[in-house]
Amino acid sequence: MGKTRFVSVSSALSAFLVLAALLAAPAQAAPTSEQGGHGRVDPRPSTAKLAFELQRLRLFSRGAVEVSPIGRSNEGRPVWSARVGHGPLRILYLTQQHGNEPLGTPAALEFLREAGLGHSPYQRWLRSRVTVDIVVRANPDGHERDWRYNYAPEADPEFGEQGKGYDINRYHNPELAPEDNPATEAGLIQRHYAEFRPDIVVDYHMQGRYRDDEGKEITGSVKWPTHPEADPAAVSLSKQVTVVAAESMNAAGGNISQYPGGNYQGIARNAYGLRGSGSVLVELSAMPAEHEQAQIRRATFAMLAIARGTANGSLRKIDPAAAEKIPPRGDPIGRATRADSA
Repeated sequence: MGKTRFVSVSSALSAFLVLAALLAAPAQAAPTSEQGGHGRVDPRPSTAKLAFELQRLRLFSRGAVEVSPIGRSNEGRPVWSARVGHGPLRILYLTQQHGNEPLGTPAALEFLREAGLGHSPYQRWLRSRVTVDIVVRANPDGHERDWRYNYAPEADPEFGEQGKGYDINRYHNPELAPEDNPATEAGLIQRHYAEFRPDIVVDYHMQGRYRDDEGKEITGSVKWPTHPEADPAAVSLSKQVTVVAAESMNAAGGNISQYPGGNYQGIARNAYGLRGSGSVLVELSAMPAEHEQAQIRRATFAMLAIARGTANGSLRKIDPAAAEKIPPRGDPIGRATRADSA
């Protein structure tokens, strides 16, 4: 309890310092999409830096980006929601449910810059057609420890590790009420989903390294709900989203495969398909550091392409069967420590 109070006080102090820094910053320092979207991106922003960047986006977007916590982790860190747009079509992106899978988080910041900073005709049109909400770094305590789980050392979880915590991405079961969810951050996402009611959910993770049948390294994998009771309409929409994600990342120099995921209903990909949303998993391969900027760009491009395709209706015109033609993931390169573990 004392540690939680300490973190809460520290978070409040950090928020004060962030606000003071923002107010002190000169107006001409405001980033633009062109300036902020194509330079080097921090692949692992600290907890404090993430809060700073989100508040910076909120301020410089002049209200286009809304930022608020959906709750707090077991150690009292905020779990942030950032929302852009006010359109009728709703998209929910999730990043970093597993604390040691970081690259979706900087991609989310880049998406918010591209969609929220500026008032070009295209940006205004996009924001009028879709509302995109992002749970940015769903597992801040796991991020702090660079491990997969949340922080619940007293737990003996069915999914997770005793002495560490719960695997958040095993606790989205639609039959499990948020208030009864032992994985705190998964319960926060469940409650947020119910309040936001998205048409589409896309969950960003990282996997090990793999090669395709021709020996070329796979840069990412994608998958739709595979639970046998998932809503057929939701599965069709999920496959359409999957195709858009794969094609956009391939166009950015990627090599995308099908993820060999399981059917368990507690996995977000399956759970939100069971609840009627188009629900997709995106796995970025954990490539060496010199490839991380390209991986972040590919994830950002997928976020932008899904939002654009939803807004202009082109996504709904895709043949869902095209998802089945995405090639399967190949053999591991070395030790693929995250294999089959989304």
